[in-house]
Amino acid sequence: MEPAKRNDFYPAPFAVKLFNDKRTIAEPDISVICDPDKLTDKGCSGAPDWIVEITSPSNSAHDYIRKLNLYVKAGVREYWIVDPMVKEIAVYFFEQSPFPTSYTFEDKIKVNIYDTLWIDLQDLPL
Repeated sequence: MEPAKRNDFYPAPFAVKLFNDKRTIAEPDISVICDPDKLTDKGCSGAPDWIVEITSPSNSAHDYIRKLNLYVKAGVREYWIVDPMVKEIAVYFFEQSPFPTSYTFEDKIKVNIYDTLWIDLQDLPL
């Protein structure tokens, strides 16, 4: 594994060990880790700064309930839930509020953990 660069992102499959037990290993769809010291040869040890999950009809409750609660407790700073069925994104920025801000696939969304990063969803092949 190459040495991590600051603010690398990792798509699934990428193991994230949120706490110091095997029951809290997750595989988010996209993980952004700003602290290279959290990276190991097996994945990430500790909470990523930003996680993106893409729901499917069979797992949406898992993303909206179980993973949401797990990521809050672990200290994830920002969590996006992308729901392609209804073309909406729920953005949780836990440093400001426990409640999400909702967006559509036509919106330009600020990535809150960065000062100047915006993602224009119309530019993505969704």
